[in-house]
Amino acid sequence: MRRVRDVVVLVASAALALLIAGHALIPDVAGTGTLLDSVAPWLGLAIPLLLVAGLLARARTTVAVLAPTLAWCVLFGANLLPHASAASSDLRVVSQNLFAGNDDPASTAADLAATGADVIGVQELTTPARRALQTALGDDHPHHATIGTVGLWSRYPVDDVEPVDLGLDWTRAMRAQVHTPHGRIEVYVVHLPSLRPGSIDQRNRALSHLADVRRADDSPRAIVLGDFNTATDDRAMRLLPPKVRPVQQDTGSGFGFTWPATLPVVRLDHILQCGLRPTNTEVIRTHGSDHRAVLADFAK
Repeated sequence: MRRVRDVVVLVASAALALLIAGHALIPDVAGTGTLLDSVAPWLGLAIPLLLVAGLLARARTTVAVLAPTLAWCVLFGANLLPHASAASSDLRVVSQNLFAGNDDPASTAADLAATGADVIGVQELTTPARRALQTALGDDHPHHATIGTVGLWSRYPVDDVEPVDLGLDWTRAMRAQVHTPHGRIEVYVVHLPSLRPGSIDQRNRALSHLADVRRADDSPRAIVLGDFNTATDDRAMRLLPPKVRPVQQDTGSGFGFTWPATLPVVRLDHILQCGLRPTNTEVIRTHGSDHRAVLADFAK
């Protein structure tokens, strides 16, 4: 009987280690692989459960639990390490999915204004939310542009505003030039299709279109912000060109989960940059939205 317990613990540990280390290799049949990528960091919760089960069963192979522990640490442990940041920054950017069903957009707008951001990009922009943002941000952010359901408010001049084609039937992305203390920065505000089993292919196509647009853009400085509906560990993030880096990867501490706002379990909202020096990133809880906002600071 004890031999059976030893084998069970050994096999379970090996299987969990392989699942953690190789989640991106699982075939993406009907979105299964993508959804597994999205929850990959949470696979670590099975490690203490497996350890306790092995100890209770007095299995001699309980030490095998070290295999999935090591796999998890290699893939996700760096997220728990603190990142050093510069003492000061001179540009702050925030992205917020406002939530189309938001019944208190004025509070959301006030929370965004309180961040002190210089540039604010929003998604799921409705008419009431547009009015609330203009009221809360209009004085300090006199430059703004909206296309479809995405928008941009800025302290600094904005020009050359144009829609970005994501291969969809409606516009969910825009691009604008913002003239900041860093010089001209190409700022993208995007909202990719939802991460649901029936729409993952559509999301992937939209992300591929965005990647093509970025490759064709030779601007030396760029920021891409928005609701990507793509988790940090989602294999689809590899579609983006390497020079466009997530600020969370360079300056974030923790996993930076943003959705759902009440108890976030996945990071769907991102700020990416090219040619800038990020110094800090945070996740901000705002009223009214089902997403938390993401913030990034930059220094010259």
